[in-house]
Amino acid sequence: MTGTSSHQVTTIPEFLANAPDTDSMAIWGEFWSILESLRARVAEVLPTEPHPSSAPYAEWSSGSFEGSLNTYTGAEAEWVVHSWIGNRSQGILDMNFQVWLGPHIDVPHLVIVFGTVPRVFHYSDLIPRRELATDIGHMQRYYEPVNDAWLRFRGDDRFVWSVSHGTYMRSILSPVGHSYTAERSDEVVEALRGYVEERFETWLGWVRDAEPVPEEQRPALAARDRFLREHIYRLDPMNALAERFLEPGMAERLIEARFGAEQIRDLTATAGSTA
Repeated sequence: MTGTSSHQVTTIPEFLANAPDTDSMAIWGEFWSILESLRARVAEVLPTEPHPSSAPYAEWSSGSFEGSLNTYTGAEAEWVVHSWIGNRSQGILDMNFQVWLGPHIDVPHLVIVFGTVPRVFHYSDLIPRRELATDIGHMQRYYEPVNDAWLRFRGDDRFVWSVSHGTYMRSILSPVGHSYTAERSDEVVEALRGYVEERFETWLGWVRDAEPVPEEQRPALAARDRFLREHIYRLDPMNALAERFLEPGMAERLIEARFGAEQIRDLTATAGSTA
């Protein structure tokens, strides 16, 4: 299936409205195992501890949805999210792995998402730590080297570009962000595994080789990161879907746990008391 304008702008709710219930247990297992592997490899390089704010949601169910939300924090990876949400028997799934780095380095943050709607959905990005239009050095260091890989994926006709209907979500997409849907098949799963592992290895190499950010620049970088972290979750159009299927108040509680509202409040208070 090649991409057309109509396919590219189909919303997730529209996909769901026009698709029959589809058992997604097997494909959930495939994608979840990829994210679990990435989580384990990150932990080897960037040690973290579970953050207590997500403990109530390690395994949860609400309305017709269920899921798992686990968050971690450490000296170098300030916030790590490993989660899934959905209904595996109806084909609605969102599986998420994010690494928000500390301000000691300015390597891009890593975001990887798999889903089913019930078509396969994939989103991946390297969230910039600087303004790319004005910080040409940051752009050339981290985005120019992966441009060819992005173009290769963009030219893969098995995948159809998927446009977010959220203006904010489009505003934060980097020049190498991926957002696609595809048919459900073993071939698509293996192709995505390859694309994701290539991106992950590149990103992990950047982390290992990163140069430290000067101390005086770190507070501003941390504040920018935390702003993005919160609003990427708060302004995601998919929240409307969660509110539709979850019990009242559950969607908001999950959003706050995912972006780390409690941790941000604690870090802000600590910074204020030492200023």
